[in-house]
Amino acid sequence: MCGIFGYVVAPGEPLQDAGICSLLTELFRLSEPRGQEASGLVLLTGGVAGIYKRPLKPSKMLGTPGYARFIEASLARIVRDGHHKLSQPVAVIGHCRLVTNGAEFDAGNNQPILTEHAVGIHNGIITNEAELWRLHPELAHHSASDTEVILRLLDHHTAHTSDLAQALSATFAELEGTASVAVLRDDSEALILATNHGSLYHAHLPGAFVFASEAHTLSSLLQRQRTLRAGPAEVQHLAAGTGLIVELSSAAPVRFALTDPPDVPAAAPGGAPLVLAAMADPVEGLRRCSRCILPITYPFLELDPDGVCSYCRAYVPPTLAGPEALEAELARHRSSDGSPDCIVALSGGRDSSYGLHLLKSEYGMHPVAYSYDWGMVTDIARRNQARMCGQLQIEHILRAADIPAKRRYMRKNILAWLRRPHLGMVPLFMAGDKYFYGIGRQLRQQLKIPLVIFCAGNPLERTDFKGGFAGVRESQHGQRLFDFSLANKLQIAAFYGLQYLLNPAYLNESWLDSLGSFYTTFIGKDDFLYLFHYLEWDEATIDETLIGRYGWETAPHTDNTWRIGDGYTTFINHIYYTVAGFSEFDTFRSQQIRAGLITRDDALARVAEENQADRDVLVEFAAQVGLNLEEVMTRIDAIDKLY
Repeated sequence: MCGIFGYVVAPGEPLQDAGICSLLTELFRLSEPRGQEASGLVLLTGGVAGIYKRPLKPSKMLGTPGYARFIEASLARIVRDGHHKLSQPVAVIGHCRLVTNGAEFDAGNNQPILTEHAVGIHNGIITNEAELWRLHPELAHHSASDTEVILRLLDHHTAHTSDLAQALSATFAELEGTASVAVLRDDSEALILATNHGSLYHAHLPGAFVFASEAHTLSSLLQRQRTLRAGPAEVQHLAAGTGLIVELSSAAPVRFALTDPPDVPAAAPGGAPLVLAAMADPVEGLRRCSRCILPITYPFLELDPDGVCSYCRAYVPPTLAGPEALEAELARHRSSDGSPDCIVALSGGRDSSYGLHLLKSEYGMHPVAYSYDWGMVTDIARRNQARMCGQLQIEHILRAADIPAKRRYMRKNILAWLRRPHLGMVPLFMAGDKYFYGIGRQLRQQLKIPLVIFCAGNPLERTDFKGGFAGVRESQHGQRLFDFSLANKLQIAAFYGLQYLLNPAYLNESWLDSLGSFYTTFIGKDDFLYLFHYLEWDEATIDETLIGRYGWETAPHTDNTWRIGDGYTTFINHIYYTVAGFSEFDTFRSQQIRAGLITRDDALARVAEENQADRDVLVEFAAQVGLNLEEVMTRIDAIDKLY
């Protein structure tokens, strides 16, 4: 089971910063054998209870830059008197997680758990969690962690009784299973401990109090530590069915039976003494362009003295050929007898679906649609392909890859990448879908229809950071990869060649398939018609048309209709967001800002939601590819960040 621990040092004690850190480090290391899948802590200094947690084993988390920054900020809040003694209490509660309820890569499931009035940690498993949520529909529910229901119940009962011990007693009376908890609240200057199965031990020293899940942890700490004042420090057992309230002002504990709680007012005189501060998202602190929302971690981005990025300064509104030019081109191919006159690539995404509608319903063309299923086409995309072709009465040609092989290639390349992660190599994961271009060329020959149309070319969808992470400043190519400059193509080839030499794990059975992908993408001639080189792209019109007229299906996890046809998008965007602090959504919304379509505030609000990876989508992706999702996500989180 998980390991929990902590300490309180009262005002007036000569505790220095180094001592705070050494106690915390020692407790983490002693508790690590009880749980190594995630780590977290609350550090109370200066009246602010700061929270930090990561899906890493404790010994790994302790060495991360993020942890160092958190400790530095926490120590900066400490006030000492003229004798270098604490003017306010210092308190710590820590957690080493053995995953039970909720995947550790979802930060909301890791501990400490924060509610409106409490922050706490829990060792054990609540077996009636689902029933408790049903019995208390008034309680907020934001995570898959069973710890949340304990803290929500404590908030609920405290609000109704205004008595801390009574509320704790009422909370434990509702719990089934095992629970040992440590809690700090914003309405009480006390550390709250309680257990219904006896997995808690504590010791009271002069001016200090320490606790842990095991007696051995405490006895080892007390034998080694030189930070706390010497004195009698007998390790005591907190028996099952017992609570303990430790006053922060004195570090003195008061023990009581949960079945016979004393009167302990929740509200402290003078108002709420503590501020509960959620762990700051380091991405939120990234410096961004003052005009768009691209962060400083974006490849080749430079900010001028006004904070405007080089991409905004270089922005030139795209010049479209226009509907008249499109009509002239289509007229050259339009059949008069209803026979097929164009081949349209149909992924099932919004752009290709809308383009098929335009070509058939508004331009009077007679398309044949084709789709390529390489194993990462979502069920939503397949159903939307069927909707469009069925309602428009369009022939639909399907080409399928060896899907088990393609998924195996992706798995092997992801695992190879994790051995030596480089953001410039992430596009290798999607190499398998690039044969879409080659199939268009094949069908042109087979069907004797010269006009192949890609409903693409939307300048808002330019994602030149993918080449940027490979050291390539992409030329203007209108989202036609064939139109990359020769210099760009050589740079990309050289970059990939070097990465293959540096990481031989890429030399797996997929390398020939990847080489073929490079050829069909960058070398094979692309003389297709790109619809949005002619027409203005309008998100609202596209969504309204598809959903309103065709009943086009959207994804349940997001209001955004972009990329929902690609099964890998959530995964790769999570990588970019985790390591670099932005994703494709940031680039898309930044382009919209430059085009005057949305405001910067609107863009920030949208990406705050869009960049949160949906767990169900990730689970489905991992199952398809054959990955251990928890292991992969933990390894991604451990990659050195660009911020």
